Amino acid sequence: MQSMELQNTVKEALNALYHHPDDAVRMQADRWLQDFQRTLDAWQVADNLLHDATSNLETLIFCSQTLRSKVQRDFEELPSEAFRQLRDSLNNLLKKFHKGPPIVRTQISIAVAALAVHVPAEDWGDGGIVNWLRDEMNSHPEYIPGFLELLTVLPEVLEAFASWLRLKHGIPGSVLATHPLVLTALSSLNSDILSEASVNVVSELIHYTALGSSGGVSVQMPLIQVIVPQVMSLQVQLRDSSKDEEDVKAIARLFADMGDSYVELIATGSNEAMMIVNALLEVASLPEYDIASMTFNFWHSLQVILTKRNSNIPFGDEASVEAERNRRLQVFRQSYESLVSLVSFRVQYPQDYQDLSYEDLKEFKQTRYAVADVLTDAASVLCGDATLQILYMKLVEAVSYCGNEQSEWRPAEAALFCIRAISNYVSVVEANVMPQVMDLLSKLPHQPQLLQTVCLIIGAYSKWLDAAPSGFSKLPLVIDILMGGMRTSEDSAAAAALAFRHICDDCRKKLCAYCKQLFHIYYTAVNGEGSFKGTAEDSLHLVEALSMVITELPPEPAKDALEELCSSVVAPLQEVINLGPEVLEKKHARELTVHIDRFAYIFRYVNHPGAVADAIHRLWPMFKVIFDLRAWDMRTMESLCRACKYAVRTSGRFMGITIGAMLEEIQGLYQQHHQPCFLYLSSEVIKIFGSDPSCASYLKNMIEALFKHTTCLLTSIKEFTTRPDIADDCFLLASRCIRYCPQLFIPSTVFPALVDCSMIGITVQHREASNSVLTFLSDIFDLAKSSKGEQFLSIRDSVIILRGATITRILVAALTGALPNSRLETVAYTLLALTRAYGMQAVGWAKESVSLIPLTAVKEVERSRFLQSLSDAAAGADVNVLMSPVEELSDVCRRNRTVQEIVQGALKPLELNLVPVS
Repeated sequence: MQSMELQNTVKEALNALYHHPDDAVRMQADRWLQDFQRTLDAWQVADNLLHDATSNLETLIFCSQTLRSKVQRDFEELPSEAFRQLRDSLNNLLKKFHKGPPIVRTQISIAVAALAVHVPAEDWGDGGIVNWLRDEMNSHPEYIPGFLELLTVLPEVLEAFASWLRLKHGIPGSVLATHPLVLTALSSLNSDILSEASVNVVSELIHYTALGSSGGVSVQMPLIQVIVPQVMSLQVQLRDSSKDEEDVKAIARLFADMGDSYVELIATGSNEAMMIVNALLEVASLPEYDIASMTFNFWHSLQVILTKRNSNIPFGDEASVEAERNRRLQVFRQSYESLVSLVSFRVQYPQDYQDLSYEDLKEFKQTRYAVADVLTDAASVLCGDATLQILYMKLVEAVSYCGNEQSEWRPAEAALFCIRAISNYVSVVEANVMPQVMDLLSKLPHQPQLLQTVCLIIGAYSKWLDAAPSGFSKLPLVIDILMGGMRTSEDSAAAAALAFRHICDDCRKKLCAYCKQLFHIYYTAVNGEGSFKGTAEDSLHLVEALSMVITELPPEPAKDALEELCSSVVAPLQEVINLGPEVLEKKHARELTVHIDRFAYIFRYVNHPGAVADAIHRLWPMFKVIFDLRAWDMRTMESLCRACKYAVRTSGRFMGITIGAMLEEIQGLYQQHHQPCFLYLSSEVIKIFGSDPSCASYLKNMIEALFKHTTCLLTSIKEFTTRPDIADDCFLLASRCIRYCPQLFIPSTVFPALVDCSMIGITVQHREASNSVLTFLSDIFDLAKSSKGEQFLSIRDSVIILRGATITRILVAALTGALPNSRLETVAYTLLALTRAYGMQAVGWAKESVSLIPLTAVKEVERSRFLQSLSDAAAGADVNVLMSPVEELSDVCRRNRTVQEIVQGALKPLELNLVPVS
């Protein structure tokens, strides 16, 4: 059939398809048109009709779709020399339809973009399709709307290719290196119009070449050798002030991608590698932080490779490896020195810092932390002392600004922030720079932000103050600065208090001779003799600081110092107590806990057991008054129990009769007020005194009283949900009893009751409470592992075997949806511990449980694999190996809400006395 006849037939078929009243005729026309689109003639006919001025809209739409699909799917039907003719025809059509119809113009644009996929970039002329398009737009500005449509769809082709690269691995680099789309994307990088899609493709190609699944760098080297020169040619554009910021960002991203992906190659320090490093330094120097910070990950990765001792350096013996490592460090030394200078300015407070919003201030702080990380990377390569030298020069320059008319403090603060960031890398005996830094600190103005950083840097170099030859001599100077910090602002007071704590920690032995002066500082700050601007939490650092120095004193002076420290805390509390019970009861909790918390810090950090025991003995009457009158107040009780916990932990068995009075007190109060903190204090007592025969009587009474009352509270899952803290602390205490005093706990009458209580609470949704219940059960099942517990196995078995089937059913329910998937590992361990303890009997319980689940929810093969894993556990197989079938059962039963409801409806985890249906 001749071309003209075919054209007429197409028109007739389209007319029938859209306008004939008979459905059968319309269907026949549709089939014919679909068959026609697959023929070789469709190329010419569609092209002719698109150029035909008499073609109606229906014909234009059909023919543009046909031509687009032919280019996309059947391009190989054409001879190679047909490309230019097809390109020119499509170009003419783009111009013809530049004003529309839009649907036709879009189809032609997609056809041109598809054509670019099939042919090499050079077939479009120098610079590929993007430059060809630029030239056409310059030559024919009147047709720009049509060309803009092409600019829209061309990136979509490339984006699709980028997405495909993310998914497709294992293609050799030599294949991709000559792929038309790769060449199109690379050639587009050097066009005047930088396409985001081209950048995305090249970025994906860079990542692709470094993936292990694609064969890695060595296999992909042909492609890398094509990519790197093209990206390197963009370096000059980083300095082009006329470039749009988004273009610069895109180029910087490619350099950062190369750095991250080829860091192992770059670490060899070859000439080619250093060209990439220099380009990355140029990116790091750009003023926009968002762009410069793209390189930060590279500097860290490179540092790790350069400094790790087991890096894969391909040299023989250890001496050769070390020599090569040192060579590499030397090669990159100058780069990291430059990096320090390039990034350090970025931590400087902005001029309008006081007007920053909360979000902007948060972002600025994150910038400072990120720069601090880069500086520590540099210090790892250069060594801390060399990095310090660079930053000190910036500090000296910055300090000169503090004395000018504007008194510019921000550069000095930035330099000090950077010096603080590398404190862990500077030698503690550094003798050249740090003495000068310390001397400069006292000459700086007391501007709040600057003073805060000054105080923080003093704390950061506390080990230097202790170890360096001139360090301790600087102490009076820095203490004066810290005192000023405590009086200036809340932030500087917090920094000063923390610094004081660090100094007392690291210089504690030397400071023993200066206790009187330290107490003076403490009184000035804490007791209101000075105008301490810090919070109550900040003052705890000062309490901790003095406590650590007291620890280093001999016993008698330590006892006296502890008594003096406690007296300063006792006075305000005793004053409140002396006002009578009514006043004490009405006080806001904060007015009491601010003082009680200081006792907790004293008892925690003064490591003189006898002295602390004497102190708690003297303080007990006051503590008892607060216990008796404020037992209803959770915040006060938590603070007081925390103080008692640390007293018990530090004093241990020096506590004597005080421990009995303490236990009697909390045992009685718990039954009235149900404070969870009474349980965790009891846990600490059990840990210290559980194995002491002399304490057995009152510990047994305490255990029975606390657990008996708790089991009366936790009688349903609703109560567990309402009182999760009590459940958590109760079962933590029970686990402690199993470990430290099974002889008191397991034979007691409360043991079976507590097991029953735990069965109620297994499926509580509160994470900590649930974990404590499951850990308690695991500890029971693992009793044979404990030398203390082995003798009580028969008592345990008499309790557990009666309840074994129910416990197993509830645990299987927890595995299959009664508890969140995040608890799977804990539940699985508990079930496997039960199976190890009771062998095939436990497997039988599990078989009963899973048989309750309908086969519509769980197939027989999944049941069998699960039960087999339990059988293997009973035979002693490794727990980790058994997790896969357990996870499979869990996943199957959670696959949708309907299945989960069926499974839970069958297992009924909240029913403790479920009778199996025979």
